[in-house]
Amino acid sequence: MTTALITGSTAGIGAAFARRLASDGHNLVLVARDTKRLQEQATELHDRHGVEVEVRTADLATDDGIETVAARLSDRKAPVDLLINNAGFGNKGRYLDVSMADELKMLKVHCEAVLRLTSAASEAMRERGRGGVVNVASVAAFVPRGTYGASKAWVVQFTQGVAKDLAGTGVRLMALCPGFVRTEFHQRAGMGTDNIPNWMWLDADKLVAAALSDLARGRTLSIPDPRYKALMGLVKVTPRGLLGGVSSRTGRKYGPQ
Repeated sequence: MTTALITGSTAGIGAAFARRLASDGHNLVLVARDTKRLQEQATELHDRHGVEVEVRTADLATDDGIETVAARLSDRKAPVDLLINNAGFGNKGRYLDVSMADELKMLKVHCEAVLRLTSAASEAMRERGRGGVVNVASVAAFVPRGTYGASKAWVVQFTQGVAKDLAGTGVRLMALCPGFVRTEFHQRAGMGTDNIPNWMWLDADKLVAAALSDLARGRTLSIPDPRYKALMGLVKVTPRGLLGGVSSRTGRKYGPQ
């Protein structure tokens, strides 16, 4: 049986990955900040699917938290076959309205943690000649929209670049770029969602199924829904100046900064 490690596992996309991978028979290592929720999640998944589930309490906005997870990924005696870098958050407010501390915390979680955990996992996987990494980004990566979009753009570029460098080693990497998903994300950031059109919402379980299918096909980028694929197609042909104005207005209305 293979083992998957999921960061930000207790809610949203991370929880959907945990459910799907457990139902497929994968053992799990679940990572989040809330020990109680982790333990409850681990018990439920073990009892329902009969898989082994470890929990690691870690705050990926800290060096200690990142190192805790990196050490688990580097453990050759209990190898991790699939890493899901899912932990992330949004800040409410326009640029300069958000504190520098919160901006740097976002970069720590979205960029530094992804870099260090991907590196720890990929090194061990390359030695074994197999493994996979899914780095959860966002369609916000493709539009000019503040620190959140910039950090997710970094995730996409980093992941696709590493995928090329590791081609032929048996290690697959993919950036996952969802749109709006019904999770705790917006609530935690203090963002209202009543003004987001129903057609823009994605189901987390269906998103995960599409993402795992794309990973199995060897894709390095997954936009797991036809609606958002069409929108991103429009983004590619929209002049950058116009796109910046549209994304700024849309971001203030719908998304994180």
